[in-house]
Amino acid sequence: MPRKSPLVIGHRGAPGYRPEHSRSSYELALAMGVDAVEPDVIATKDGVLVVRHENEISGTTDVAAHPEFADRKTTKRVDGHALTGWFTEDFTWAELSTLRGRERLPDVRASSASFDGGQGILRLRDVLDLVREGSVEHGREIGVVLEVKHATYFASIGLALAPLIAEELRAAGWADGELPLVIESFESTVLGELRALGIAASYVYLIEAKGRPYDLLVAEGKRALTYQETVTPQGLDALVGRVDGISVDKKMLLDRGNTIVADAHARGLQVFTWTCRPENAFLAAEFRRPGGREAFGDYEAEWGVIAGQGVDGVFVDHPDLGVAFFRG
Repeated sequence: MPRKSPLVIGHRGAPGYRPEHSRSSYELALAMGVDAVEPDVIATKDGVLVVRHENEISGTTDVAAHPEFADRKTTKRVDGHALTGWFTEDFTWAELSTLRGRERLPDVRASSASFDGGQGILRLRDVLDLVREGSVEHGREIGVVLEVKHATYFASIGLALAPLIAEELRAAGWADGELPLVIESFESTVLGELRALGIAASYVYLIEAKGRPYDLLVAEGKRALTYQETVTPQGLDALVGRVDGISVDKKMLLDRGNTIVADAHARGLQVFTWTCRPENAFLAAEFRRPGGREAFGDYEAEWGVIAGQGVDGVFVDHPDLGVAFFRG
């Protein structure tokens, strides 16, 4: 993906204004000037790739209001956590296409919630085509940052995501490096699988502020490196040649005195961070201001701390604010 400093990436589109992963969310992000958008990718029962934040969809769709699907409600363990609700892998694409999207955070984003029920679920192919068309419409090259979700879990139920994603990217014309593509995941195993399948992309390892990656936890148990250990100089050394960059929880960059960006850059690795949001609910305590969780705090001060470290990409929920600040 062409280097700007930093790339401004519409996190699930423009979810500060429209329900995440909806068509209007992506279209608004493109119109607001992002360099790329980020779809989260999971699978249906019949192997169709759809874009949702999680495979449990009760918080982002109206599935609970469909009596015909009442018996699909269940409890599962996903990445070691018990979740109760409705899961994409228990539906065919034809069934999922009857659902309508909802705002995931209505208490914080009431304006976005006013669009509930107006749009259906998108497939990965829909987003890829939308971005390609948007690049033409807006007269600039726009990329896709594809996040692979719960790869180890899906493989365990017979829905390996890497071959499905590779097939879809090839069919859509996004696999040969002609279009700007980043592939990211909290699990490095699936990144290696997609690279081995010949998908031309930049590969970015997502890093949580705490815990261990689920794929390595399954394979190695407590011997697996923690995310914190992964961003030490020794941990970064082990990533060289395996991935092109890391994408860290912004909390790690707000920890004064950290050297993550400098250490990664010294090893030729890019650094992205997630997620830059203006509302008090998401800001570090020192940057919050009066007005409640939904009010905007001193986000520019927080974002300035992040920008000052020289990151290569930022994920934003309000693309207009992100473009204005990081391009200003």
